[in-house]
Amino acid sequence: MKNIRKISKIAVLVAGLIAIGMTPAIAQDKPVDNMQIVIEKVRADKKLFVAANMELNETEAKAFWPVYEIYQDELFLLRSRTAKLIKDYSKAFKDMGDKEAKTLLDEFIEIESLGLKLRKSYLSKFRQVLPEKKVARYYQIENKIQAALYYELAKEIPLVQ
Repeated sequence: MKNIRKISKIAVLVAGLIAIGMTPAIAQDKPVDNMQIVIEKVRADKKLFVAANMELNETEAKAFWPVYEIYQDELFLLRSRTAKLIKDYSKAFKDMGDKEAKTLLDEFIEIESLGLKLRKSYLSKFRQVLPEKKVARYYQIENKIQAALYYELAKEIPLVQ
């Protein structure tokens, strides 16, 4: 029962994980649901956190934010994939065999590899718009956010039985 509760808590964490990198996907003619509002709030809060810690001047901000937004869109794709992985894990958790364990682990490693590749590919883009110290600061901020999310997920996701 305890493991079931832990897995159910993951839904909230996954929403945060996705939201951190999510772009608003609300169409003008569709009603807004409560989860979409939460996701947008988390995304806006992340942007405020980044802005408060980056100490950008007007010129830097004008160049940085468009690159940031595109980067966040790409992070969203990876975080969506992570959310699917967690969902797949929660389905397989109780009766996981070696085949499912291999599939899930391979997907985890692939997501991690793609994350590193994404960070590397955006490094030059951020370097084009910011001084090196501010690029380093931005990568530290992203790393801290990711570490906090991973910590929360690690606390809640039970070990494979």
